[in-house]
Amino acid sequence: MELSLNLSYADGYKSRSQIARVITETWVSQNAYCPHCGCETLVKDLNNSPVLDFHCPICKQGFELKSKSGKYGRKIVDGEYSTMISRITSSTNPDFFFLNYQLDTNRVTDFLLIPKQFITESIIEKRQPLSASARRAGWTGCNILVERIPTDGRIFIVKDSVVCQKDDVLSKLRETEFLTRIDSNKRGWIVDIMRCIDTLDNDEFRLSELYEFEEELQSLHPNNHHVQAKIRQQLQFLRDMGYVEFCGRGYYRKRR
Repeated sequence: MELSLNLSYADGYKSRSQIARVITETWVSQNAYCPHCGCETLVKDLNNSPVLDFHCPICKQGFELKSKSGKYGRKIVDGEYSTMISRITSSTNPDFFFLNYQLDTNRVTDFLLIPKQFITESIIEKRQPLSASARRAGWTGCNILVERIPTDGRIFIVKDSVVCQKDDVLSKLRETEFLTRIDSNKRGWIVDIMRCIDTLDNDEFRLSELYEFEEELQSLHPNNHHVQAKIRQQLQFLRDMGYVEFCGRGYYRKRR
């Protein structure tokens, strides 16, 4: 995998945003592979396709690409809110690629995969509508809250300018593919519990520690009034899927 960005593909463009889009999309077309089936080539979709930039010609999985000079922060600005929600709750929801590059060296520093099963409504933040005086008055965008994505949902293909092993990438993705078989409404709860487990920063934890997230989970799922019971239900599911192990007396262990 070549990490250099070829600026010649942006000849004729003057807008910095257009230049960045062209050179990063070209890089993905020439270097990225499908992390689902291992296909060596991804196909570029038509420009302005809603929530979709590339797809795999073999398994047909779609991908949206977000690129930035420098590191991403806790939030990533995305497009129109209702379009995003409609797409991620559909059966054809995309994976996300987050690409970071350095302008001074014109090289890719990080290339991160966020699998579709981790893109839930809980990580999509609705922004304020544009004011009545704006050209697109009332238009409402959204942010992707990266901090709410569990670590198992952040799979690096390139990290700190080092290319990760392809077999490792495909293996990590397979470990959470069980989530793709779950309805999007139910999956949101499970992913939120996985993130809470991450927050504990310990492979072994107590059920009572997860209860401490009750208020936060209630705010994310305001229609559920039995949060502790829901926590226990999701832990049982994660145990059945082999994600956590029940150790007895209210103790659990995250399997690696």
